[in-house]
Parts: sequence; C-alpha cells; structure tokens
Amino acid sequence: MVLTPSTMLPLGTPLPAFTLEQVWGAHGAVGRGERGEPWSSSALATQPVLVLFLCAHCPFVKHIEPELSRLETDFGSQVQIVAISSNSTLTHPQDGPEGLREQAERHGWRFPYLFDASQAVAKTFHAACTPDLYLFDAAHQLVYRGQLDGSRPGNSTPLDGCDLRTALKALLAGEPINRDQQPSIGCNIKWHPEAA
Repeated sequence: MVLTPSTMLPLGTPLPAFTLEQVWGAHGAVGRGERGEPWSSSALATQPVLVLFLCAHCPFVKHIEPELSRLETDFGSQVQIVAISSNSTLTHPQDGPEGLREQAERHGWRFPYLFDASQAVAKTFHAACTPDLYLFDAAHQLVYRGQLDGSRPGNSTPLDGCDLRTALKALLAGEPINRDQQPSIGCNIKWHPEAA
C-alpha cells in the first residue's frame, strides 16, 4: 500500500466532461452480466456535484464507506453525487464492475457508480488516490478538493466528514468556502501497467 495525497486540482477548474459505463445507480445494478449503460456528465442538472474517486478494495475507502452513506442521506437531495472507479482490473480485478456493484449494494448507495476502464477520466481530473473528492458548485466550478476529514484507518480521529461537510454546508448556504484545504490521503490509483 502506497500512501498518496491528492494533487489538489486548482480551485475554479470547470467540471471535466465525461461519459462512462454506469454499473450501479438509484435502482441497483446496471448491466449486470453485460456492459452497463453509458452515463454522461452532460445530463447533470444545474446543481452542485460531488465526484468521488473510489474503488472496492482500498482500506482507506472501506474506512470512509459509512460516512459516504451518511453524506448521501444528508445531502443527496441537494447535491448530485457521482462515484468513479478508475483502478486497473489487470492488477486489481476486485475493482471491476462486479466488485463495485457488490460494494454499492452492501452500503445501500443510490448515487451513480461509474467504471473508468481506460483511466482517461481519472487523468482528466488529475486524480491520484482513493478516495479523491471533488466538489463543484451549481455552475460546475471546483470549490473544494481534499480530505473528507482527518480520520484514517488506525487513527483515533472521528469519522465524521467534517471537512467536506463544512464545505457542503457553506456552498448550500451561499457562503464562502475556506480555501485552506487539506489533501486527501489514500492508496494510489492503480494505473494500468503499461501506463505506470
């Protein structure tokens, strides 16, 4: 396990356009046994968007899964949450569509879970780790990127999502978001061997 910080994409960056295979959504598994339906960012409404780079196997992602469920309950009606997994299935087959479906089903997630097989979307976002979090405002400009909170596997800091929750609450209240943001820390994205 390599501890990797997020790259801290510049604030104000526009939401990159992308179309990916959707493997999970509000109604459960999408394309089970077949390729999932395409899901495009062009369909996003004019509302804030939270993009989560996740995967099924990473201990850092497993650690925050309960808080992701709470965030969806608390903010899912006001913010479009979208999860993306970009890990190579050549080296980590458990992070393929079936593993992602099982993870989403286990936690009762309803947000779209997308599979970035080519890893092109992760590169567009300059995503570096799992989890890597990006919050965009209603105009789809980046306003927060960084850690969920200071909790990590094995430390005693509460898993409460305080950093992201503070940004979400400020955004939804029309208040300024603190630009002093701490990078997310997690496992590095598992790039395809030929791209490493």
